[in-house]
Amino acid sequence: MGTHIAKPVIVISAINFSEGGPLSVLKDCLAYVASHLTDRYKVVALVHSSALFDLQAIDFIEMPKAKRSWLYRLYYEFFHFSHLSRQLKPYLWLSLHDITPNVEANRRAVYCHNPSPFYNLPINQALLDPHFFLFNLFYRYLYKINIKKNDFVIVQQRWLRREFEKLFKPRRVIVARPKVSEDWKDKKTEPPYPYKSGITMFIYPAFPRVFKNFEIIGEAVQHIRKRGIEGVEILITLSGQENQYARWLFKRYGFLKEIKFIGLQPRETIYRLYREVDAMIFPSKLETWGMPLTEFKGLDKPILAADLPYAHETIGQYHKAKFFNPDDPEGLADLIIRLRQGELEYDRPVPETPEVDCTEGWGELFDLLLASRIL
Repeated sequence: MGTHIAKPVIVISAINFSEGGPLSVLKDCLAYVASHLTDRYKVVALVHSSALFDLQAIDFIEMPKAKRSWLYRLYYEFFHFSHLSRQLKPYLWLSLHDITPNVEANRRAVYCHNPSPFYNLPINQALLDPHFFLFNLFYRYLYKINIKKNDFVIVQQRWLRREFEKLFKPRRVIVARPKVSEDWKDKKTEPPYPYKSGITMFIYPAFPRVFKNFEIIGEAVQHIRKRGIEGVEILITLSGQENQYARWLFKRYGFLKEIKFIGLQPRETIYRLYREVDAMIFPSKLETWGMPLTEFKGLDKPILAADLPYAHETIGQYHKAKFFNPDDPEGLADLIIRLRQGELEYDRPVPETPEVDCTEGWGELFDLLLASRIL
């Protein structure tokens, strides 16, 4: 009889992901692993609830208390996982949510999504969004804990890599760009808003956080009004009731007929709106990636985007982009008017300089994590 050789173990930790975008990221990750790696590795996923998944090839360990409080979360990361890693003896331990746990593994990696420590938060925004203010302070210290014990720190953009290298000096930072499915473009569904003849429609899909910079749109519309320009309509995905910042925005700009407060929308509705509108405005001052920019590029429509590193990197070689100063509403108003009048000149794409340790999609990322030489 032959000797049974146990498969090396991969642990994927994401105990805080249970809804929205983070859950989608985790599902995409585990779907790739289940179909491509479980023949060679035993994969253990640490999750909030296994009921969220339908993957037979992966072993799930539930930790439902992780979302009850930060004390539970920190207990798991810094104490419980240490014991668990000694039991599982993983080849690779991948933490998908920012914190570097106390674990023993041949290879350790942490995926850092939250860019808040690198945002200079003005006091008026801190008062409007105290939750983000705490994240802004807390994550700078949270990231620092154990970060140099990782063989790989994973971020989504090159500008974030530079910030991590400057602030934390980890061993090796990988840029892992998300691979976006374009299947939604093939689905023929009716738009939720009928097309309006003679109206130039824009969309800005974002949750109301202070760094999303919705106010520049309100100020720009007031400049447009002063110049007597009509026929502009801008859809923003907030109702004005979501949080303190949203209420402030609605109180200040709710009277502007050019701005439609349509509330948070499911992804399917956003995709239908992409087809209907003429262009996207994306003035956010802080993004890990900027997924709406990637999605909207596939429709070959104009994008007005903040002139910031994340936007340039996400938009890449797209030929219908115009960048603007995210602190200059009059400049944005001018671009909106020029687009409305068919006179907008797009910025010329700048060729990207190749860099090492850049991957696209889960396949390339896991190839690098599992096969590359440890530096």
